[in-house]
Amino acid sequence: MKLLEIYEKLNLISPFDLQEKWDNSGLQIGSMTDEVSEIILSLDLDEQLIEEAKEGTLFLTHHPLIFGKLTSLDLDAYPANMIKKMMDKKLKLISLHTNFDKTHLNAHVAENILGLKLESHENFIAEAKVDMSFDTLVDTVKEKFGLEHFKTVCCHDYIKSIALCTGSGASMLSDIKADIFLTGDIKYHDAMIAKSLNISMIDIGHYESECFFSEVLAKELKDWQISVIISNSKNPFNYKR
Repeated sequence: MKLLEIYEKLNLISPFDLQEKWDNSGLQIGSMTDEVSEIILSLDLDEQLIEEAKEGTLFLTHHPLIFGKLTSLDLDAYPANMIKKMMDKKLKLISLHTNFDKTHLNAHVAENILGLKLESHENFIAEAKVDMSFDTLVDTVKEKFGLEHFKTVCCHDYIKSIALCTGSGASMLSDIKADIFLTGDIKYHDAMIAKSLNISMIDIGHYESECFFSEVLAKELKDWQISVIISNSKNPFNYKR
């Protein structure tokens, strides 16, 4: 299958035009005329995945490898060191980031991981009505995301409404109308803002909340006449007790 054909199919599943203006989803490495016989799905790219991939493999990742402004190719520095290894093996890369958050990932995590019945899903924010104590929700989140250590902000002992954004969504705090906001990468000043707005928060982790990307996309590709392998990069963090 030509890379162009794959790109066009992906664009129907989750249009690249939906990505945020600061994002860099789409073709990252490769040529639209390249032939592809195998696809690997992963949240990120890491050295182990690159080393183990067959020559010519196409990676479909959630996070773009080339994200910020790339002004030089220092082959000893990230991401150029990874790009070189990929080009040496004729590997290709397409990323589906904020477009896939909007069309698939946030709703999937809310509905299929947390078991919520969505009331609305606009842009990045999935919202649902609930009826549970803050402590019960904390225990549920801990179990569903496999979290051992995580941060919370408690402004409500009882929760009636939830808003969720996988990855890092604290910048959208001012738009949240729910009792509690579930997202990752919550910083100290995010917690201070949440307190001032009377919004509870649970940090569901960046990796932990988005590691479902591969299985979600795999369902969309199940009828393709091409080998699709579900994989995942490793969480770059180690947590100490």
